[in-house]
Amino acid sequence: MKKVVIAIDSFKGSLSSYEVAEAFEQGFRSHHPTCDIRKVTIADGGEGMVEALVGTLGGVYIQVKVSNPLHRPIVARYGIIDSGKTAVIEIAAASGLSLLKAEERNPLQTSTYGTGELIADAIRRGCRNFLIGLGGSATNDAGTGLFRALGYRFIAGTGEELTGGGEILERIVDIDDRGVMPELAECRFKVACDVTNRLFGLFGAAYIFAPQKGADKEMVEQLDDGLRNFSRVVAGYNGTMLPLVDGAGAAGGVGGGMLALANAQLVRGIDLVLEAMHFDRIIEGSDLVITGEGRIDSQTVMGKAPSGVLKAATRQGIPTIAIGGGIEWCEDLRTSGFAAIEAVTPEGMPLDEAMRPEVAKANIRLTAERIAKRYINQ
Repeated sequence: MKKVVIAIDSFKGSLSSYEVAEAFEQGFRSHHPTCDIRKVTIADGGEGMVEALVGTLGGVYIQVKVSNPLHRPIVARYGIIDSGKTAVIEIAAASGLSLLKAEERNPLQTSTYGTGELIADAIRRGCRNFLIGLGGSATNDAGTGLFRALGYRFIAGTGEELTGGGEILERIVDIDDRGVMPELAECRFKVACDVTNRLFGLFGAAYIFAPQKGADKEMVEQLDDGLRNFSRVVAGYNGTMLPLVDGAGAAGGVGGGMLALANAQLVRGIDLVLEAMHFDRIIEGSDLVITGEGRIDSQTVMGKAPSGVLKAATRQGIPTIAIGGGIEWCEDLRTSGFAAIEAVTPEGMPLDEAMRPEVAKANIRLTAERIAKRYINQ
């Protein structure tokens, strides 16, 4: 065994991607002390994307005073990579659900304005390429707040400019782009989008995601009507047909808004992350790749981080082993192509005990030792 790459997603609620990889390396080295091991922090386009790309590519973090979802001032962070050309931004940093108390959640009021402020700051610093992660938003405004921060104005029938959250969507009759930052035309956006929900309808942004953001039945109906209206206005503005776009409902319609007003590409999250960090080059010449996540089940092979790692390794004929805190076996896993799938948590250990960071690290080290023994002569 000469070279091993460890690229494991976080064990959410327990360990970060880097902490999982570090524990695995410790266990593996107990049997392969001279092995060349490369640890890669990864994420599937949601929480942890900025950390993964900045850490792997030697980027920098930028902190900016912006607006939270209810327009209160906060300090949010994003990353810059690629010698200052590319910004990596998570919508959760400025417009995330975790920034609000439970009683404050109201997608009629919450706005993505703060995320737009992060984008504007990066533009002023010279960035022209943007990688945007959409996980964890508190909003259902189709990105109107984000675009107001970039100079767009959304106009009501009375001629007034509309400001606010999702409540403005049903009142928009026109879009005014005369004040848009001129540099925006030079920018290219890739948006990590792992949902296929369309903008509106029973499986759209409002009905599927707004309840977890604080919406009751009446709010959901109002927001859905607003998204329908936004779609009509966009079609009249530049011809974009959002009702036909899978993923337009991501992050309360931000997926659709970014596509319509920023000509963004909607990309599977792990593919976006692995491409940006040049993962194919990282694993080149490896004898083994280790991946995984907190729980391995049928969703693991449906576009989550381990499936992207497996796909990349398979292209180069490198065996890939997945580890997870727990495994829910199914036929898709059995035929997935992993060389092995290992459960980290011992059978019978209670979940709350297994998720304690020090316990999880110890279990990962033991799992790594078991895997290393199989490759002791390789």
